[in-house]
Amino acid sequence: MRLLLGVTGGIAAYKAVELVRLATKAGHSVRVVQTPASLEFVGKATFEGITGAPVLTTEWERDPARGAYPGDPEPSHSAISHLELVRRADVYTIAPASANTLAKLAAGMADNLLTSAALASPAPLLVAPAMNNHMWDNAATQANLETLRSRGVTIVPPDTGDLASKGEAGIGRLAEPAAILAAIEKLAGGDGFVPRSLDGLRVLVTAGGTREPIDSVRFVGNRSSGRMGFALADECARRGATVTVVAANVSLPRHDAVEYVDVQTAAELDEACRAAFAGADVLLMAAAVADFRPASSIDDKIKKDGREGMSLELEPTTDVLAALSESRRPGQVLVGFAAEHGDVAVQNARGKLERKKLDAVVVNDISRKGIGFDTPDNEVTIVLAGAERPVPRASKAEVAAAIVDVIEDLRAGRHTDGGRQLAPPQGGKGAGT
Repeated sequence: MRLLLGVTGGIAAYKAVELVRLATKAGHSVRVVQTPASLEFVGKATFEGITGAPVLTTEWERDPARGAYPGDPEPSHSAISHLELVRRADVYTIAPASANTLAKLAAGMADNLLTSAALASPAPLLVAPAMNNHMWDNAATQANLETLRSRGVTIVPPDTGDLASKGEAGIGRLAEPAAILAAIEKLAGGDGFVPRSLDGLRVLVTAGGTREPIDSVRFVGNRSSGRMGFALADECARRGATVTVVAANVSLPRHDAVEYVDVQTAAELDEACRAAFAGADVLLMAAAVADFRPASSIDDKIKKDGREGMSLELEPTTDVLAALSESRRPGQVLVGFAAEHGDVAVQNARGKLERKKLDAVVVNDISRKGIGFDTPDNEVTIVLAGAERPVPRASKAEVAAAIVDVIEDLRAGRHTDGGRQLAPPQGGKGAGT
């Protein structure tokens, strides 16, 4: 797929770098146009380095590539830049799209290269807005969005979360790059037009947290939401893998291309994993599986009835990951996840790596605020036999992309690199937080 990306001015422009990285990683050919204001946040050299193609900002620049996309034969003549770029594009995406640019698009203005390209484009147009929540909620912005929708423009709405101004939060945060790319690929006609990096691979992911019943209403559980596991599944599916998720008590949106098996307890998760593991090429054990369960439970509700206390006897559950590791076949890649606390996190993860004979362990330090359980962000270290790869704090979708990069390296035998950091740009038995 040939993707033309327009980048407007705003702090969210840094996320456009990750969008370009993901698109090129997926095999798509990308050209970038920027507004002059966007250069205050991200320079041309950043996008040029990732795409391997020149970046344009005005209609008056000569395009050294003559409108060609990476991989195209160079044209014999120098065409008008904004006309040739959009003529060749399969999708034109503007991300981030500022409130000002939305207004220009709705009015049909063409006062810079980005808006001129939009007016001249025969390709489908997708915009991903990003702005302050008050600007988003303004009636003028909402009217502009409705105008664009009525013309067939695809809108990827912003997320809710922390905004650029310190202490401010609300709707207006640019959607995650992986979600934007998925929308682009769908608009382009399904999953794009080129082979993807995980085509033909079968991936088994566990997500969420198990619940071990005490009685008919109470259980022993944990705080895992399943966000990390679902982000991993989405990323693997986006790269072409056939993905099965064993979901333990997860109430999150689901990807149409992913198969889900719902379970509640550790025993149910064990059974589902054993059924699917033999046919999997990769296991991502992101679920937080209970280490212990009540030795007995009842089908009725335990009444208080004047009790001064209650003792609960626990027994160990099956170590699902260790059991699967013992039955692995040659060529399978097994990745464990570990939620650890404090300075010994990586040391404990390395012990788990060796003890359970895994290829990698993804560890996050749950003593740190704002990451881990039931939060949109995470920060992890990927522990390998010969290296440690830190992934700085980022959205779980971006962390998932970095983890899947490591899986591709493992399958290609590129895992001993002295600790090379694979990371997105900054902006128990499992740690599937």
